[in-house]
Amino acid sequence: MGRERLARYSLVGPEAARAVEAGLAGATWFRSDVPRKRMKDLMRRSDGPAIRDTAIWLGAIVVFGALGFAFWGSWFAVPFFLAYGVLYGSASDSRWHECGHGTAFRTRWVNDVVYQLASFMVMRDPTVWRWSHTRHHTDTLVVGRDPEIVAMRPARLARIIANLVGLVDVPLALRDMVLHSAGRLTEEEATFVPDTERPKVHRTARIWLAIYAATAAACVLTGSILPAMFIGGPRLYGAYMIYVYGLTQHAGMGENVLDHRLNTRTVHMNRLNRFLYWNMNYHVEHHMFPMVPYHRLPELHEEIKHDLAPAYPSLWAAYKEIVPAVLRQLKDQNYYIRRELPAGAAPFHAVSDGRAA
Repeated sequence: MGRERLARYSLVGPEAARAVEAGLAGATWFRSDVPRKRMKDLMRRSDGPAIRDTAIWLGAIVVFGALGFAFWGSWFAVPFFLAYGVLYGSASDSRWHECGHGTAFRTRWVNDVVYQLASFMVMRDPTVWRWSHTRHHTDTLVVGRDPEIVAMRPARLARIIANLVGLVDVPLALRDMVLHSAGRLTEEEATFVPDTERPKVHRTARIWLAIYAATAAACVLTGSILPAMFIGGPRLYGAYMIYVYGLTQHAGMGENVLDHRLNTRTVHMNRLNRFLYWNMNYHVEHHMFPMVPYHRLPELHEEIKHDLAPAYPSLWAAYKEIVPAVLRQLKDQNYYIRRELPAGAAPFHAVSDGRAA
């Protein structure tokens, strides 16, 4: 079962060719109708909100890191490193994501600096993952095409649980760094990373490996894991919110359907979660209009919510649907969550392989 599942979702397997033949690859997706003038306003970029939020994020990392260092060796350090870990190991995911789209900041070089920093924190090669995420948006939940499907049918539950503390992602990231540093890509990466971009991948891997090697050497020389608590380690002990947030995006939803209203969720969250997640809880809106900056997504939601299935009122409400759906898919791989659009909403546009219609 495991090998069959991985083969089905492989970017170099038979499903990739079937997706192309079915017209699912690079297809036209449904978009709600937003007046042109209003959309231009929503897409306007600004440095202010992202500079403010990034200063708070990095400032909090420095403060909690300093407090953790000051209390190192006592139990008082634990809460400070827990906070440091989430800010480094989890909040970096949304910063990587938004800066990868180039929409967080108006000033391009600032956007690129934060993107490079967040990519390092989350252990995702900035070049590979930029192209991977482009494919994810082009072919969201299209089997054989989307490289970022987390909850397959059936889901790899052990992998998801282990990744709450990075036990799969981190070793794989280190493996890929070694591979990239040797001038190679994985077979799947080679399907979406252009030849001209590959030297960047190899150079980044060599720099990152040098940093991690220096961190490991510092641990050996000092006889303490403290250096790793600051660099690399948070991707293990502070990564759990990546999955807590990330599974709400698409888990249990319809595959091979060209309408983000049917394969993506919007979930209302409190102010703290929205800060850590940089408004990616407005995920239908983001997929439908990915060039709208994160700080304008609440406005976009209000603009198009008449066209969308109702947003989930909380993380708890989303997981009350996700958990039973994923467990049911362990036995029934044709099952998926069907979202009902409101009366008067624009009809959806779908091309189906029989698993989501």
